[in-house]
Amino acid sequence: MVSLTDDVLFGEIWAREELSPRDRSLITVATLITNGSTEQLSGHLQRARANGLTETELKEVITHLAFYAGWPRAMAAIAVARRVFNETEPTHH
Repeated sequence: MVSLTDDVLFGEIWAREELSPRDRSLITVATLITNGSTEQLSGHLQRARANGLTETELKEVITHLAFYAGWPRAMAAIAVARRVFNETEPTHH
């Protein structure tokens, strides 16, 4: 599974040029929320930000999906997103 994940999924599939990394992240985050797969959501929210999605856009995805995937799934996703966004906030000195 590790080899398939690293080599095929993140190596080959994510590198395909037909979709941008930003679009792939948007699709992946939406799918994980819709499926209730919060255990993988944290890493993909971080990847989504690295791929150009803003915190505001990701919050809007969760809000939008509350009406299509269900309120409990959106609330679970918000809890994960809150942790991720608080962990990765830039520090001001």
